[in-house]
Amino acid sequence: MTKSSQPIRSGAFTLIELAVVIVVIALLAVMVLPTLAKAKRREQHIGCISNLKQVGLSFRIFANDNGEQYPFSVSTTNGGAKELVAPGATFLQFRAMSNELSTPYVLTCPADRRSRASNWASLTESNLSYFVGLDAKDAWPGALLSGDRNLSVNGVAVRSGLLELTTNSEVGWTAEMHRGAGNLVLGDGSVQLATTAKLTEQVRHQEIATNRLLIP
Repeated sequence: MTKSSQPIRSGAFTLIELAVVIVVIALLAVMVLPTLAKAKRREQHIGCISNLKQVGLSFRIFANDNGEQYPFSVSTTNGGAKELVAPGATFLQFRAMSNELSTPYVLTCPADRRSRASNWASLTESNLSYFVGLDAKDAWPGALLSGDRNLSVNGVAVRSGLLELTTNSEVGWTAEMHRGAGNLVLGDGSVQLATTAKLTEQVRHQEIATNRLLIP
């Protein structure tokens, strides 16, 4: 018997076939990754809105139990945090609402790089994603009560501390958390998605001339 003269084909990839597979995988990654990133950003934004809805509701519940006043207007002897208004003490305003909020977990935006606090005892300024509007009142439904901390004034990112905004302030958002947008909690407890233009408009039409924001 004579041996077959046909070569025996190896089951391994040739260099050309391997190159084709790599190109196909790269093309799929180019098409799929932006979609996944967009879906992740959307999920984070929805999570942030959900957090702020709980924050707004907690402020309203606290006000209903305290003569329509928020923690920064109620003395510590009555369960508020009026005497604790100071740069670096934003977390104390939220801690005064621990009964209403139940968990500090909701005080950190999913899009924020800051870590969440596991309990109220461990909560610090570094766990917060949201500011507190110290001049908000129940009687002023459009006042800034809370919102994302990634604010800017005249194009410069604000730092932790006490920020005073006037109706002429060129206020906006940085790209740190929501790609140049953000969320606001208004004086009536409602939550609004706000572009930079919307934020500027909101500040210009406040019921008061100056807004003091405690930025974490």
